[in-house]
Amino acid sequence: MSYELKNKKECSDIQPLNAETIPLLNRFLSYLTVERGLSKNTVESYHLDLKGFLGHLNRLPNSELRTPNFFTREDIVNYMGKLKDNGRSTASICRLISSIKGLCKFLIVEKIISDDPTETLRTPKQWERLPKALGMDDIKKLLDIELQPSAFSLQPLFIRDSAMVELMYSSGLRVSEIISIKINDLNFEGGFLRVVGKGSKERVVPMNHRAIAKIKRYMLELRPNLLKDRQSPYLFLTNRGTPMTRQRFWQALKKFGDMADLELTPHAIRHTFATHLLEGGADLRSVQKMLGHADISTTQIYTKVTGDRIRKVYLEHHPRAK
Repeated sequence: MSYELKNKKECSDIQPLNAETIPLLNRFLSYLTVERGLSKNTVESYHLDLKGFLGHLNRLPNSELRTPNFFTREDIVNYMGKLKDNGRSTASICRLISSIKGLCKFLIVEKIISDDPTETLRTPKQWERLPKALGMDDIKKLLDIELQPSAFSLQPLFIRDSAMVELMYSSGLRVSEIISIKINDLNFEGGFLRVVGKGSKERVVPMNHRAIAKIKRYMLELRPNLLKDRQSPYLFLTNRGTPMTRQRFWQALKKFGDMADLELTPHAIRHTFATHLLEGGADLRSVQKMLGHADISTTQIYTKVTGDRIRKVYLEHHPRAK
C-alpha cells in the first residue's frame, strides 16, 4: 500500500526518504488503516508529518543512524525547533509529536526498538484559540437568503447549498460527514440522521424541521436533474451527479456566504451550532455526543466561549459594570 501527500504547503520542504525507511513507514500507515481503522484523512496527516520528520533525519550528520530503527529524543526536539523557526503553528507541531509517538509505539510493539524516545517528551502548550461563532442575527441572515428574490437566479445550485448549510447548523456536522451522507442515513419521520464520523465511529444526530424541509425540496426539485437518470446512494451531489468532495463543499459554502456578505468556514458553522446549544441551556455531555467528540475536554472549550460572551453582554448592559 502506498500513500500520496496532499498538502502542498506543508510538503514544500520535505526531503526524499531512503530505501530502508519507505517500507517501514508504509507498514505503519497500513497498521493505522487496517488495525486501528483510522480515516483516510487522518492516515494522510500521519504520513505527511512522518515523511517530513524522517526526511529531515536523512539530512543530518550520521544520518544512517537516524532511521526509524534509531533516532533520539534530541532529534525530535531539534526538528520541533526547526519547524517553530520556520513559522509552523503550535497546533501543527503538536500534531507532529502525536504522529511520532504513534510511530514509536508501533516500533516497540513490532520489537523494532526497545526504548521509546518520546516517553518523556512534552508537547508545547497549545494556544487556546476561541472558536469564531456567528451571532444569531448573522445565522438568521445566512439561512434566510432564500427569501431574496434573486437567490435562485444567482446560484443554480442554491437549493442544494441551502440544504447543506441548514443541515450543518442544524446538526453540527463536519465537512467529511456531510459529504458522506447517504439517502438511507436519513430518517425524516424520526427527525434524525445517522453519521459516520472520525475513526469510522457512527452516531445519531437530530435534524430540525427546517433542515428536513430543505433536504426534501432539494431531493424533489434538484437532485433528479443532477443524476440524469443515474443512481447514487449519496445525498449531496455535484452538478455532474457525482458525490460532493471537500473542495466542492468549500467552494459552495464560500459562494453561499458571499450572498449573505459573510465570511464562512465549515468550522465556524459547527462552532456556532455548539455555542448556541450551550447558550440555550444544553448540557455539555449532550453536545459532546452530538459533535462526536471522543473526549469531553474538546467540547469544554465552548463553555469558555459562552462564558466570555455572557461577560461581554454584562459589561455592555449592566449600569454599574464599568
